[in-house]
Amino acid sequence: MRSLTDGWTTCALGHRHWGLAGAAGLLLHRPGGTGPEVLLQLRVEWSHHGGTWGTPGGALHPRESPADGALREAGEELGLRRADVVLGRESVDDHGGWRYTTVLATPAGPLEPADLALNEESVGVGWFGLDDLPELHPGFAASLPVLRPLLT
Repeated sequence: MRSLTDGWTTCALGHRHWGLAGAAGLLLHRPGGTGPEVLLQLRVEWSHHGGTWGTPGGALHPRESPADGALREAGEELGLRRADVVLGRESVDDHGGWRYTTVLATPAGPLEPADLALNEESVGVGWFGLDDLPELHPGFAASLPVLRPLLT
């Protein structure tokens, strides 16, 4: 179902973004054998930057907090429920007139990709170590240097 805030906008930096009121995504992380692992979603080809890996997320709805928006999007795209995660810090990527908020979280219990229910926007999901990341969504890749220290 479309929201009043679904749509394209251009930020002060000249970038085109989806979400008239900004956007948010959920970055799930857990300890791994060689350091933190992150749960990433493979975006379907028809989506913006399709074929790349990133956080489940999308446009915020009117008056929706970034945490609520990130949880809603993770629910829609991966079948995650609020009870599946423990929310942590937020990191804001402000483009001047448009913001993407990454909401960090840890699993509340065991969480394996095979247990998730992907919708039509997702063609894959997996845990990745920070030293073994696949081709990333450009926005997520640009934010990674700021996000990495928050994962420890």
